[in-house]
Amino acid sequence: MFEAIIHGVILAFGLILPLGVQNIFVFSQGASQSSFLRAIPVIITAAICDTILILLAVLGVSFILLSLPRLKTIIFGGGIIFLIYMGWLIWKSEQAGESNKSKEGLSPKKQIMFAASVSLLNPHAILDTIGVIGTNSLSYSGDEKIAFTCATIVVSWLWFFGLAIVGRSVGRIDQTGNLLKVINKLSALIIWGVAVYMGVQLVAMLIM
Repeated sequence: MFEAIIHGVILAFGLILPLGVQNIFVFSQGASQSSFLRAIPVIITAAICDTILILLAVLGVSFILLSLPRLKTIIFGGGIIFLIYMGWLIWKSEQAGESNKSKEGLSPKKQIMFAASVSLLNPHAILDTIGVIGTNSLSYSGDEKIAFTCATIVVSWLWFFGLAIVGRSVGRIDQTGNLLKVINKLSALIIWGVAVYMGVQLVAMLIM
């Protein structure tokens, strides 16, 4: 049981630590919101989406879903559109150069929508979850599999809360708003870069 928990923790950290669109978005919202509580929607949404992906991977449902070529094409296409729009929104953020006192950040509705899109429409995140967590979960059964799954989910929730807290700390220190402006620009560029990469992969899938 203990071995399964440690295994799940290590795998979850290994997947979630690399710089990705989801992490960037949660961090940027933590930094741009006027208070930590206003970033709760993005934290909860990202964590719930990760929980869904982990459960689908462990239960084997995701293997079946992604075996459908049309579904993969839809996921890639939808993901590209959302990433381009989200990058534009962050790049054009009027709050990027304002002081902390006047910052509003994205509304809860937009936080939820974009957090869900970068989580559930990100083929790389889906494939990583299936390939790593889903495959490794096959080593366990019964209580050990439950412990393994719970460990990965707990790490995911703690990570997103921690990421937003760090972002909020950065936003609080940056009284001029200049640092946040740079973060937003870099975030938008990385998001667009991922969208371009996904576009190349989508074209390759269509011509195969």
